[in-house]
Amino acid sequence: MSSSKHNKPKQTGKVASISDVARESGVSIFTVSAVVNNKSHVGKNLRERVENAIRKLNYRPNLIARSLSKQKTQTIGMIVPDIVNPFFPMVVRGAEDAARKQGYNLLLCNSDDSLPKEEAAVELLLSKRVDGILLTKAAGDFSPSLRQMIQEVNIPFVLVMRTYADLTKDAVVSDDYQGAYEAVCHLARSGRSRIGLISGPLKISNAKERWRGFRAALEEQNLPYQPELVVEGDYRIESGFRAGHALLSHRPDGIYVANHLMTIGLLQATEEMGLRCPEDFGLVSFDDYPWLGVFRPRLTTVELPKYQLGSEAAELLIQRIGGDDGKPVLKKLLPELRIRESCGFAQFVSGDHRRLKPSEPISDSLAKK
Repeated sequence: MSSSKHNKPKQTGKVASISDVARESGVSIFTVSAVVNNKSHVGKNLRERVENAIRKLNYRPNLIARSLSKQKTQTIGMIVPDIVNPFFPMVVRGAEDAARKQGYNLLLCNSDDSLPKEEAAVELLLSKRVDGILLTKAAGDFSPSLRQMIQEVNIPFVLVMRTYADLTKDAVVSDDYQGAYEAVCHLARSGRSRIGLISGPLKISNAKERWRGFRAALEEQNLPYQPELVVEGDYRIESGFRAGHALLSHRPDGIYVANHLMTIGLLQATEEMGLRCPEDFGLVSFDDYPWLGVFRPRLTTVELPKYQLGSEAAELLIQRIGGDDGKPVLKKLLPELRIRESCGFAQFVSGDHRRLKPSEPISDSLAKK
């Protein structure tokens, strides 16, 4: 008696291999490999036969095997200091989009701006055999053992937003000096003469540059540098709140804050102390976001090119992975001063904007005043 199982096709569950594709399309394994890897020397007719066989068999290239043969994984790593900070998602998005255009995937790690956690993230990415790493460096030097590991693995690093020459001179950063300089000059043009600063951690390169821009602007505007009006924060809300209380007790009439999260903390302190902006002090913050339109007053900000920072850093890293060993590259992307209401600009200059620099666009609402 025959069994029904003899009448059914045998289901092996076998995954199609490159050899199966070669047999189906009547070409060599080398031709299939050339099509899969998008080599240009394969003719149109052969390419179409192979692609038809790939679709018919639902063939999926063995990415691990391909990476072993090429000594590449088509993966890059990225380490950011604080994924909760709204600044970094757009930086990561820019890096991911640029990487995917070049056929790379991106693995993301968060260091919490902690050197031990950053070192652990670097070790993890190296163990995953990424082809290169994008890094926003925490303060402090890598341990000798990690430096030795990096040297042995010998993959490229590109720094994002912060420089750290002991690792690499390849970096894509914003021009933080210029952004701070323009912010403080705008406060001075608005009639503010006792200008304070809530800075980032001064062990970090971009915080140092923002501090330098602050000092240069005061000097340019013939305003005094008053140490009691400078308070160091850590780029987080809580430090902005503490710094706000410390700074506002000295009654500055203008404040420049080195990032958005600390600005939120400062405004919390302002409310708690019963002060008002811009009546009691003018305010300029680093970073601009779509939701700032709901703030009252609407904040004057120095916008940083977040997406561009990520995309250009990824493009540079992939060039290095591809064998470009040219001179070190330090790209400084220009910030943009966005003038709104928090400096009380119109109160002091009666709507006269002729003294603004070309890089300082005037919002429509302010221009109409």
